[in-house]
Amino acid sequence: MHLEELHLVDVRSYVTADVLLEPGVSLFVGKNGQGKTNLLEAVQRVATGGSHRVASDAPLVRVPSDDDTTTPEVGVIRALLRTDEGRRRTVELEVGTGRRTRTRVDGQDVRRAADAVGVLRAVLFAPEDLAIVRDEPAQRRDFLDDLLVQRRPAYAATRGEYDRVLRQRNALLKQLRKGERRGAGDADATLAVFDQQLAHHGATVWAARLAAVHALSGPVDRAYRTVADRPEPVTLTYQSSTGEEVVGEVGTGVPDPGPLHEVLTAAIADAAADERRRGTTLVGPHRDELLLQIGRMPARGYASHGETWSLALALKLGVHDVVAEVGDSPIVLLDDVFAELDETRRARLAEACADFDQVLVTAAVEADVPLDGVRYDVALEDGHSTVRRRS
Repeated sequence: MHLEELHLVDVRSYVTADVLLEPGVSLFVGKNGQGKTNLLEAVQRVATGGSHRVASDAPLVRVPSDDDTTTPEVGVIRALLRTDEGRRRTVELEVGTGRRTRTRVDGQDVRRAADAVGVLRAVLFAPEDLAIVRDEPAQRRDFLDDLLVQRRPAYAATRGEYDRVLRQRNALLKQLRKGERRGAGDADATLAVFDQQLAHHGATVWAARLAAVHALSGPVDRAYRTVADRPEPVTLTYQSSTGEEVVGEVGTGVPDPGPLHEVLTAAIADAAADERRRGTTLVGPHRDELLLQIGRMPARGYASHGETWSLALALKLGVHDVVAEVGDSPIVLLDDVFAELDETRRARLAEACADFDQVLVTAAVEADVPLDGVRYDVALEDGHSTVRRRS
């Protein structure tokens, strides 16, 4: 798959932008703060339904300058792409503040924005991704969930159902802890229903995440050894809040949710009294962890700066391989990555890029990127970003 055209209107620092792209490498060069990352963010928003920088669409709409007489209400992102089979497709988003995103796929309105996820496939690596290795377990859970949505967009609905039940159950537990809930019998019956739903949806999420860990295990290990040029193996272990641990094994596939449902049901029952005292759900996928190890040591808290960069990059390279197994090969987005790597890692990443259908790269210093391809200059003019292809 490759992106042929990207059109922006009132998105971030762009009043308008029309970028024509080709397969292979496209390098966007400009000083920091000129709008390079905004281009990749727009592609990522189309591909995954979200930004890697902000939680809502509101910041994507251009903020007017002092000279503007009107304030934009929406920003428009339009992507034209060609699939691996040669089919030409379009995705258009109208994102705004305090309004539902209007989404069109191949010129037709779609009922749910989620229906557009996965039409354009992309894997982004940015400095923010170091948080996957360094930060709290929530970052690694989101990493797995984002992979699963890319691989199977229907997973978003599964995770959404689990989150819905979790919110309702936590609200009830909070009421019970504060003594605000009247009618203990009704509360117990409602909580029992939530317990069943939590176990049902939780087992499905758990099984899907285990499948993701199994699929990632080999590609991430290989990518780390290649990029870092180190012999230590990388191990991915899924740690459930029930106490169960599963080490990723290549080719294991998707586990049967049935036994996981039984384990989760028993764990929920065991935690019932403690949950009532604390007013929150203590067991379930929302409290699970993905343990990353380099050799025998956990990466979080022990990996050096270089090892952290290499592992975070290996995780994203692994995502590319896993996503490409099902459907079109995704575009690779590298946001100011080469500047943070030493010469050896730059060369090895460049070698990996040769295997990708399309790579969009941003850089402040062109010499940092040892890749051949089309060059674009990105700059601020009169307060607005411009992007021009070099002749």
